[in-house]
Amino acid sequence: MKSKILIAVVITASVLTVLNAEARTLIQNKGSDTLVNVAQAWAEKYRDVNPEVAVAVSGGGSGTGIAAMINGTVDIANASRKMKKRELQSAKKRGQNPVEHVVGYDALAVYLHPNNPATSLTLAQLADIYGRKGHAKKWTDIGLEVPGCKGQKIVVVSRQNSSGTYAYFKKAVLGKKGKYRMGTLDMHGSKDVVDLVEKTPCAIGYSGLAYATEHVKLTCITSKAGDTCVNPSVATASDNSYPIARPLFMYTNGQPKGAIKGYLDWINSDAGQCIILQKGYAPIKKVNCK
Repeated sequence: MKSKILIAVVITASVLTVLNAEARTLIQNKGSDTLVNVAQAWAEKYRDVNPEVAVAVSGGGSGTGIAAMINGTVDIANASRKMKKRELQSAKKRGQNPVEHVVGYDALAVYLHPNNPATSLTLAQLADIYGRKGHAKKWTDIGLEVPGCKGQKIVVVSRQNSSGTYAYFKKAVLGKKGKYRMGTLDMHGSKDVVDLVEKTPCAIGYSGLAYATEHVKLTCITSKAGDTCVNPSVATASDNSYPIARPLFMYTNGQPKGAIKGYLDWINSDAGQCIILQKGYAPIKKVNCK
């Protein structure tokens, strides 16, 4: 008899758990690999703020999140670049109305192996390394010699073309009509870029500032020869003095309402913006973090 009562209690508890889960509002949030860590941190903290709302976060790149927005399968798409004109047109054809929300700023850092003696690089040098028409194939081509780099051949590390980071770096460094050189090593995620550069003396890569570690070197960037170089930081991303600073976006279908509006309002509050600051990005406003 006791075993029957125990089984009944377990079944009842399971049913209540399922019903409770079903009663919560679920927000689907997908996209930018740059934003995925802070998006997960926001989602986890928001459970304490509003237990009635659950936020499911996944990465895959800005292009993946935007495609899901176009197809109407997510509530919020994360992106480290603006939606393209053709993407907006495609969304409207499918009855979607993407609305842009800036949720932070990022300094897109250029990473080098610690052995690399470079103290700064210009945007023109980066274009010479990354661009299809560039001539810098070896570190010696730009006047450098990297200890431990056999043959001095530059290992050019990039991102996959579904990445907003890939698209933004291309536009900022190579220009609207510029193309990446052939033979780049295209990494799936931002962390993968930093990990490869750490292990490869010949390498150069780019990624969000939040992925910096003590095992790689951050490059001071100069807009043009003769100018003062600027280091990537939260401060230089905020004031836009860093040459490769960018806004970070969330897109919703139409102006947000209900649970989605509540979530975005919280992200823009001091509590939400302090989390993005803690993750190494610049907030959209001055915040008071306890």
